[in-house]
Amino acid sequence: MSFTDKSILCPDCGTTFTFTAGEQEFYASKGFTNDPKRCLQCRQAKKQQRSGSNGGWNSDSSRFELSREY
Repeated sequence: MSFTDKSILCPDCGTTFTFTAGEQEFYASKGFTNDPKRCLQCRQAKKQQRSGSNGGWNSDSSRFELSREY
């Protein structure tokens, strides 16, 4: 399969980035079928947000308390 560079518009920051033929080949070798939507900087920022949010879990202990009603 032959790959050629693609220009993609990042929906977060609005810049155009190049999805190179080499990157496309790598994605295909990993079984990925979709092109990236975000530029590298926005992907890294999104990843940082997810890891900084503690995986969606709240560390507030009161959240896990069960009320006992008799």
